[in-house]
Amino acid sequence: MAEPAYSLAATITGTDAPGLLDRLAAAVAAAEVEILDLEQTVVRGQLSIGMLLAVPPRDADVVQDRLAGACARLGLAVSMAEGVGDNPHRHNRTIVTLLGRPLLAGHLAATTHVIAGLGGNIDRSRRLSRTPLTTLELWVSNADPAALRPALAAVAASAGFDVAVSAAGLARQGRRLVVMDVDSTLIRDEVIELLAARSGRQAEVHDLTERAMRGELDFAASLRERVRLLAGLPVSVLDEVRAAVQLTPGARTLVATLRDLGLSIGLVSGGFIEVVAPLAAELGITYAHANRLEVAEGRLTGRVAGELVDRAAKAAKLREWAAAEGLPLSRTIAVGDGANDLDMLAEAGLGIAFNAKPAVRERADTALNLPYLDAVLFLLGLTREEVEDAAAARTASS
Repeated sequence: MAEPAYSLAATITGTDAPGLLDRLAAAVAAAEVEILDLEQTVVRGQLSIGMLLAVPPRDADVVQDRLAGACARLGLAVSMAEGVGDNPHRHNRTIVTLLGRPLLAGHLAATTHVIAGLGGNIDRSRRLSRTPLTTLELWVSNADPAALRPALAAVAASAGFDVAVSAAGLARQGRRLVVMDVDSTLIRDEVIELLAARSGRQAEVHDLTERAMRGELDFAASLRERVRLLAGLPVSVLDEVRAAVQLTPGARTLVATLRDLGLSIGLVSGGFIEVVAPLAAELGITYAHANRLEVAEGRLTGRVAGELVDRAAKAAKLREWAAAEGLPLSRTIAVGDGANDLDMLAEAGLGIAFNAKPAVRERADTALNLPYLDAVLFLLGLTREEVEDAAAARTASS
């Protein structure tokens, strides 16, 4: 077996300027130097370059002298370490995403303390967004994701920021299916409460809704009771409610960007198809499934037509749509806020509790407690700049 090649690790820092990497590369290009690794970042004009070079032993001194000389001429600081071989293989590679408004140094410290305590190492980091919230992505190796996820969730809940733990590698690439709840997730409202406001029974319906979402009441029985309170409303109120619903901040951006990426999207709701289907059509969403209100002689009867869409039905739709798309469940993402979403969140490859009740946050893969639904995009590794560039491209082509 061949001996590992001599290698030189160089860390270069200083004030950024155009053409610096060009001149540094030229300084070592004359020798038979192989690039093993290269990483460059600029933070407010301050440059940091990490280079790992495989160098023939006979040229080691020459390469170091040339690199040091080039850095001196460019006003850059350089430190070099000799060794053998490439970077070591990283095991259990995981992505940890931190989100906050604001994201404090204490939040980062709490996260890194957990990672270090579990034997993990942060190999790389980058900022994904600064507005409307700050998002940092950490690439972690040598920490068991099964232990990392609950430990980070606990410190995040205590300190008041959001954190997500997801698999690195191919799991983040390629086609996916994203399935979302509608009421209090895609939209700000609970549709049944908008209907109840037109029947004078809003307070009663609101109480039943809250108790069902916390898991205190059986969802099916609760829904039947809430729909019963709508009996006698003219069917025309559905048009009024459709016009009144408000998308959650970031919802339109999320859906448009997912479509740009070629991902499939579905809406599954314990609400009503009379509102969900037009919403899906407006946003260009492929799949939609929800309860249907029974109507007789132009008025709501106070009953649901057909089988109820409960938590089991939501999970079944996730499986059905994934099969239709030819995707394994590991390539699905589910987003929801209530107890009715728990089965769906558990089935999905990534279950996201969005501004959810405590019982849901505790059982989901990750929780987002900020009011922007497009923060889901950061969990896919997209940056704010990429999202804005995609939006600009859509505008230019329309």
